[in-house]
Order: sequence, then C-alpha cells, then structure tokens
Amino acid sequence: MKKLLLSAISAALLLQSTAWAADIAVPAAIKEKGLTVAIMPNYPPMDFKDPASNQLTGVDYDLGMAIGQKLGVKVNWQEIAFEQMVNAVVTKRVDMVMSGMTDTKERQKVVNFIDYFKTGPQFYTLSARNDINSAMDLCGKRVGTSRRTTFPQEIANWSKAHCEAAGKPAIIVVGAEGTADARTQLRQRRLDGAVQGSETLPYIMNLEKGTFKPLDKAFSFQYTGMAIGKDAGDLTKAVQAALDAMIADGSYQKILSKWGLNDNGVAQATVNQG
Repeated sequence: MKKLLLSAISAALLLQSTAWAADIAVPAAIKEKGLTVAIMPNYPPMDFKDPASNQLTGVDYDLGMAIGQKLGVKVNWQEIAFEQMVNAVVTKRVDMVMSGMTDTKERQKVVNFIDYFKTGPQFYTLSARNDINSAMDLCGKRVGTSRRTTFPQEIANWSKAHCEAAGKPAIIVVGAEGTADARTQLRQRRLDGAVQGSETLPYIMNLEKGTFKPLDKAFSFQYTGMAIGKDAGDLTKAVQAALDAMIADGSYQKILSKWGLNDNGVAQATVNQG
C-alpha cells in the first residue's frame, strides 16, 4: 500500500511538472539550439568542478539543468571569465548568465536579472587569529576580497559606518584576483581578514576544517540573479515561469537543501529587485 501511495504521489508531481512546462512559451530559437549559459566554475558551492570527475557542479549548475528540463531544452554551458559575462549576453554570445552574479542597478542598465537566490558578504579570518573575534576588530587592518565583485565598495561603506563612525581607523581594502586568492593571502598573513559571500563560507570551512572562522553575520543583503538580455523578454518570461514552477513543485528547495543553503532561497522568481 505504501509503495502504491508513493507511486501515486510521484505520478501527481510529474503531471503537475508537465502541466507547468506545457504552459511555458519557449522562444523558437531556444527550442532549436538550446539554452547557452555562461558560468565560471571557481566559486564553490555555487559554481565549481568536481575534483574527482572535473565535471561542472554546484548550485547554479543544478538549478540551470533543472530549468532546462522544465523548458524542455538542452543547456549548453560556456565557461567565460566573470568580467566578460555581461558583455557576452549583450553581444548574444550567450543567452544567459548563471554564475553567482549579484543583481545591481548598474548591471541592470544593460541586462535584466531573474533573482533566484539571497546572499550577502561576510567577514572572516583565520581561526588562529585570537586577536580578531568580531568585524570591529578589523578596523585599521587589511581585508581582501575579489575586486571583480561589489564587495570592495561594500567593505568601504561598512568601514565608514562602523569603524570611522566609532573613531577607529578605516579598514584597508585589498582587491584580490578572486576569493581563492584572498584566502591564500590570508593564510600567508598578508591579509588580516577577508570577505566573500556568506553562502560559500560553510563549504570552504568544511573543506579546510579548523582554518577559518566567520566574523558576525553577513553585513548586507543582495539578490543573485540570472542575467538575460534586455531584448530577450520572451526568454525572461520563460525562465521566470520555469523557476516559479520549480518553487511550486519543491524541486528548487530540494537543490538548495542538497548544498545546505535552504535559508538562501526565494519565495518567488522576481525581476530586477537588486
């Protein structure tokens, strides 16, 4: 009886998923060639390659493949340098970016974002640094982060509002080549602290047990979005509908749960909320 009940539930979910997909109008060009998506696999657990197989994996990969399944199209992943991704969408080299990209007003000038994830920057340091136990202990010290992100400016803003407002020296912001570079400089004691997305810290801390410790909570709030061309309204609607279908049937939450990021989910797919 239990097996029959489970089979009935599975069949109902499949029918619901199929009904959702049938209602989604996919642009003819995308149906024909598939969906080309930009990714840079250097930001675990959002985007990286499995060390054992060297295959793409991560939150964005899983969500992207599931969206492709909802749309009934093949997803073609292209590895592109992060700073070139927006231009790749504008020039139609790719249809969409799905690579942990923050939805910002500046980027919205040239692309639209379907917001699918919530996150924020967080300070951290070496576990061995007994002199640094909160973000305020970083005032006047060297803090590194990826220069390709919005984090350098956000650190400066936080420093002004907290360190300088309390009469302490400002944080010295150091632009790194990426989060991995910032961690390397931190281990070498060339930095006193670092900042990266709060969604990535648990993964990194689990990989390098006992090496790093977080400082306080994320100090601002951001949406991560899928970047799509301003002139690709039909594709935007289709992907947004696919994500909403995944939220409705629970497959979206299942992917986030797989990566331990349940708290970073959204209740609805929105556009340009950054």
